[in-house]
Amino acid sequence: MSAIAETSSTGWRARLSLGFAHDGRRTILSHRKHYGPLVIQKAFYPEGEPCHIYLLHPPGGVVGGDQLRLDVEVTDKAHALLTTPAASKFYRSHARTATLEQLFQVKPGATLEWLPQETILFADSHVRMQTKIRLAEDARFIGWELLCLGRPASGEKYLLGECRQRFSIWRDDTPILIETTRLHGAASVLDQKWGLQGATVMGTCLAVGADKTVLQALRAADIAIENGSFTTTLINDVLICRALAMQAEPARNAFIRAWQIMRPFLLQREASVPRIWFT
Repeated sequence: MSAIAETSSTGWRARLSLGFAHDGRRTILSHRKHYGPLVIQKAFYPEGEPCHIYLLHPPGGVVGGDQLRLDVEVTDKAHALLTTPAASKFYRSHARTATLEQLFQVKPGATLEWLPQETILFADSHVRMQTKIRLAEDARFIGWELLCLGRPASGEKYLLGECRQRFSIWRDDTPILIETTRLHGAASVLDQKWGLQGATVMGTCLAVGADKTVLQALRAADIAIENGSFTTTLINDVLICRALAMQAEPARNAFIRAWQIMRPFLLQREASVPRIWFT
């Protein structure tokens, strides 16, 4: 993945590289290398074979000039679930850009679940985020990303700043989903009916390898968000859930509920909710 340009020469540089392999009994953390303040806790096994990992960023927030990169490889037949213990925060940066790059590679027969908590963009933050998922032909993926604009509970609106976000999924060398988002503080898209409709939280939940049965199960569950909206659609075998909300918790809960419904269909496992979400 090419580096994202326009970064300052100062700030934290952090990189975390993780590899997962199946040892015949369960998925193990076969490779771990980090540089700077981006680390993990130990591997957890709340449901037996899959490996659960919590990603940690000890500074607690990202400032202008920081550059973070995450590289994850899940090898044949391994199953990794990655999450975070708390929301990620991008602080105001006075036009200095912070960058986050994430590359996930999922090999044949392997499974990745990418379920981070929300990302909060403080007013006047300048952010570049890029997530790329490369799947082998029969690899499986479930994941989501939630973006919070400003801190309305603290009276802080997203009136200044910029966020450029790119999310893509590739099946071998063929793109099956590419989405690019560009948000400016106080831009009309934030309030118009054709845009975010005044919502301060937006999110996308994705599952690859889905079919109409999964789609029908989600629609039958009638997932709703108070003062927001939740929709589902199926494009080829990619299930896409969208959420708009005024607060992060209702959107997050909607995605958790969707995950609980789709996981048995796609992975033949009941959802095992990470304990860190409740601490």
